[in-house]
Amino acid sequence: MKFVVSSTDLLSHLSAISKVISSKSTMPILDNFLFLLNDTDLTITASDLESTLITHMELDNTEGEGTIAVPARLLIDTLKEFPEQPLTFQINTDTYGVEIFSDNGKYSIVGQSGEDFPELPEISEEESTSITVGPKVLLKGIEKTLFATADDELRPVMNGIYVELSPENMGFVASDAHKLVRYRRSDAVSEFESSFILPKKPAGLLRNLLPKEEYDVKLEFDNKNAQFTLTNYKLICRLVEGNYPSYNSVIPKNNPNKMVIDRLTFYNTVKRVSVFSNQASNLIKLNINDNQLVVSAQDIDFSISAVERLSCEYDGEEIEIGFKSTFLLEILSNISASDVKMEMSDPSRAGLLLPAETEEDAEDVLMLLMPMMINA
Repeated sequence: MKFVVSSTDLLSHLSAISKVISSKSTMPILDNFLFLLNDTDLTITASDLESTLITHMELDNTEGEGTIAVPARLLIDTLKEFPEQPLTFQINTDTYGVEIFSDNGKYSIVGQSGEDFPELPEISEEESTSITVGPKVLLKGIEKTLFATADDELRPVMNGIYVELSPENMGFVASDAHKLVRYRRSDAVSEFESSFILPKKPAGLLRNLLPKEEYDVKLEFDNKNAQFTLTNYKLICRLVEGNYPSYNSVIPKNNPNKMVIDRLTFYNTVKRVSVFSNQASNLIKLNINDNQLVVSAQDIDFSISAVERLSCEYDGEEIEIGFKSTFLLEILSNISASDVKMEMSDPSRAGLLLPAETEEDAEDVLMLLMPMMINA
C-alpha cells in the first residue's frame, strides 16, 4: 500500500496521540502506531490497553489498502527533523517494510503485523449512556478538578474525576481527602441520572485535545468504558471501577463566618509567608477579625517566623484556623475570579473557598480544604 501525506500534518496528529503510549509497556506492539489505510482514509491508533487514542486523516493520493504497526518513537523523531513537505509512504504488507520518500532522500523502517495490535474495547449499546457536550464545558470541568485527584493505591476510585450527569446539570468532582473540588454546569444536562469515574491519564489527554476542538463532543459510556468522539480524534478509555464516596456529606452546610478578599493579594501573601512555615507540615495560620486577615507562619526549629496583615470583608466571629499552605495555594490558583469568598464554621471543620462572583451564570464552583490542627 502507498500514500502521500504532509510531514507537519502527520507529525501534529501523531504527537497528539503519542501521549497515550506508556514507557513501561509490557506488550512490545504497544510501542507502535497502528496505521490502517482504507480507500482515502488513514486511521492511526495508539494505545496502552487502558486508554486508546484514534485519529483520522483524509488523504488525496493513495494506492491499495491494509494495516501495519510502525515504531512510534522512531517515526516521530524522524518527522520532527523535516520541514513542511509531502512524504510518500510505501509499505510492503508481506515483509512489513516501510519506505518513506522525501524530496531528497529515502528512509527505511521495519514495522510489524497490524493484526497483533490489541482490539478496541466495544461499548455495549444496551447499557450505554450517550450525550453531547460542548468542548469548553468538558475542558473547564477537567481543568478545575484534575489537580485535586489523589494518588491512592488503596482507594483507586479517588484517583479519577467523578463525572455526574443529571437533568439539572453536569458535575465534575475530585478529592484526595485533604481537598475537594466540585464543578457543576447547568448548560450541560442529560435525560437520565448516571455517573462514571474518569481516570487521570485520559483526563489529561482530553485536556490537551479539547482547546483546539470547535464542535460538540459526543460522550458515550457503559459500566466499563467511555468513548469521547471529537472532530479528528476519538478517545476510548477504561473507567475506574467502584463507587465514589458520598462527597456531599463532607461539605459543611452552615458556615456563619464569611470572608471576601482579593484572590491575587491573598495568594501572594500566602506564598511569601509559607516560606517561613515548618517544612514538614507547611502549616499556615489565618486569624480573621474586624475586616482584617492576619496570615502567619513559623518554624520553631530554625527560629524564623513571618506575619502579614491584609484587609478583607469579614462577617462573623473572630476565628483562627490552620491550613497546609501548599494545598491552599493550589486551590487559590485554580479559582479564576478576582475576589475569593471563604466560608468557615470553626477551626476543626473544613473551609469552603468559592469565587465571589462566577464568570459564567451556568457554572457553580466549590472548593473545600480540610484544616490542620494549630498547636497552641
